[in-house]
Amino acid sequence: MIHESEIRDISLWESGERKISWVKQNMPLLRSIEEEFSAEKPFEGLRIALSVHLEAKTAYLCRVLAAGGAQMFITGSNPLSTQDDVAAALVHGGLRVYAWYGADDEEYHRHIGRVIEAAPNIIIDDGGDLVHFIHTERPDLIPNVIGGCEETTTGINRLISMNRAGTLKFPMILVNNADCKHLFDNRYGTGQSVWDGINRTTNLIVAGKNVVVAGYGWCGKGVAMRAKGLGASVIVTEIDPIKAMEAVMDGFKVMKMEDAAKTGDIFVTVTGCNDVITEKCFMNMKDGAICCNAGHFDCEVDVAWLRANCVRSWEARHNIMGYQLSNGRSIYIIAEGRLVNLAAGDGHPAEIMDMSFAVQAMSALYLVKNKDKLDGMIIDVPAEVDRKIALRKLSAWGIEIDTLTEAQKEYLG
Repeated sequence: MIHESEIRDISLWESGERKISWVKQNMPLLRSIEEEFSAEKPFEGLRIALSVHLEAKTAYLCRVLAAGGAQMFITGSNPLSTQDDVAAALVHGGLRVYAWYGADDEEYHRHIGRVIEAAPNIIIDDGGDLVHFIHTERPDLIPNVIGGCEETTTGINRLISMNRAGTLKFPMILVNNADCKHLFDNRYGTGQSVWDGINRTTNLIVAGKNVVVAGYGWCGKGVAMRAKGLGASVIVTEIDPIKAMEAVMDGFKVMKMEDAAKTGDIFVTVTGCNDVITEKCFMNMKDGAICCNAGHFDCEVDVAWLRANCVRSWEARHNIMGYQLSNGRSIYIIAEGRLVNLAAGDGHPAEIMDMSFAVQAMSALYLVKNKDKLDGMIIDVPAEVDRKIALRKLSAWGIEIDTLTEAQKEYLG
């Protein structure tokens, strides 16, 4: 069943259109893919369901896929990252959107359902909510699905768990694992956008502060690197001894969170796990400590405990809530503990998402071209797709690289 769009206010479309035009100007990879898709129409007659943070860069990806002939059914993957003017621009341009900023749990769930009820052939997911919904609530629609693409680490973890349990019923390409995605999006994109969100929201200096970064995967590496560049003293917390060694050799202090809690001024969680900062940590924090999260779900910082146990709470600044504890100290939470770079900012820079969304677009194309010969339910992005995107990005920068001679290929072989 295909529903009419559900957005906040169609009259906002002109503002959204300006945002989309700006990012398009700075996304040369997607522009070139749009030209190819417009000529070849590889998705003609197909329905694509997409759940990604609904801001301008995502909107342009939707238009690129639509240029390839796809019928697009779009929602956001986080209620606080949806931009209503961007959603309006997409609807004004003829695409179907089911999302608005600040959706409650019921509304968010309904919007996910609207997208799935269109009986999609391809799913493009960020965090796994679309895949989860169709498997648990609309399994009758699974036969329509050729396959899907997953954008982020959290979603991949959910897919791996489903596959291990034997419950994943269609192939999924692990877009996040592509080199052109995680090496740049997770490190440079998260590194910059997290601090964009923190700085614009707090209007405080980073230099001279103790910054605690929980998790030293590619996202954590980027956040720590940029914090150091801004003049902070950086502490990393980890559960993986190898990553902890990396952090030490990269010049950062490493300690347990319960010890870091006593000295940190700003805390950023990027683990993909739950209960990273909890009651014991809060009670040991300095008065005025600031906490935020850059992991996909809002479960890393235990905001629910703060709400239930604080002496008082108040909006300290737009998108910052203050919580006074029984010990008299106050803790501040940015964007309700949701993704700080999107719920308190505009997400990754356009040039970074140009690569990530090029991987998404080319992976969707790969699914369509190879639908009768896909092997297994969990599929890595083919190396040739990764390499092609990298070469096109270098070309857009005006950079050429060397190639092996036949003699060199023989030597290496």
